[in-house]
Amino acid sequence: MNRNLRNAIIAFLAPLPSIVFYLSFLRSYSSTSDPELSYIHSWCSNHPLLLANLLFFFNVNFLFWVIGLLQSSHWMIDVYWTVIPVMLVHYFASHPLGQYNRWRSMIVVILTWVWSVRLTHNYFRRENWEWGAREDWRFNDLRKQYGKHWWWLSFFSVYVSQQIFLFGICLPLYTIHAVDAPLNIWDFISSAICLTGIVMAYFADTQLHEFVTRNQKLKEQGKSKIPNLDTGLWYYSRHPNYLGEQLWWWGLVVFAWNLGQGWTLIGALVNTLCLVYVTILVERRMVKQEYRAEAYRAYQKTTSVWIPWFKKSQVGAASKDKNT
Repeated sequence: MNRNLRNAIIAFLAPLPSIVFYLSFLRSYSSTSDPELSYIHSWCSNHPLLLANLLFFFNVNFLFWVIGLLQSSHWMIDVYWTVIPVMLVHYFASHPLGQYNRWRSMIVVILTWVWSVRLTHNYFRRENWEWGAREDWRFNDLRKQYGKHWWWLSFFSVYVSQQIFLFGICLPLYTIHAVDAPLNIWDFISSAICLTGIVMAYFADTQLHEFVTRNQKLKEQGKSKIPNLDTGLWYYSRHPNYLGEQLWWWGLVVFAWNLGQGWTLIGALVNTLCLVYVTILVERRMVKQEYRAEAYRAYQKTTSVWIPWFKKSQVGAASKDKNT
């Protein structure tokens, strides 16, 4: 069996323990006559967020971590970043404690699927349609940094941290399915923000993919690679794909804020702050590459980091540097 097929099978089988458990709970939580099972089902029914976190901890954190150790690669969490929000939105919508406006729920479920399909497509397109071809470069850097301690540190830095981030940014999906209120204009504004983010991220990632593909062909032909992507959305922003992703999550926050649950912004806020740090890491990595360092430094001086804006002139940027 080749690696691609083996990894695909592993990825499909890995979440089954949680799925089977939850489906069995839904089937029998209210009809079981076994007191012990009745207690378990009662607890699961009364603690939707705790149950979801427990399933995540044992099925994703622990099981995925063990698989990652056996394969010496923690690739699978990247794939499931694109899928877990879909699983969570259906979990919250189907949980017995759920009470919500069905039209709002349907809108959010559809939007979450569109977001997931977009991000999943981008992941596999980037990985040449292979399962687990490589793990995130940041994990590779950490592996080198921590050496023999990486095997246990990876449990916390790769998996436990992902649980905190994912549940934090998915909190609006929970509140949307915990508050029943009529649709209003803010639901349509939220939908517009989410869709804008999805569309922006799609076009930004597509332009980046085309740029990377073009450079690979130039390298194969023995020609010099283009040092920097400076067209399309990337002409106005250095990280339009990051901005699109943030708009998606903040659009969900607006849904929750409209339902009187503005506290759920904490997840999106932490995620945004983390992405600021990732942006710094990515840009440091870019200027370390000799063939593009000079061009990228010039790009930094003239182009907005996230928010699309008009170019600064090279002359203005240079004079500003001299003054500082």
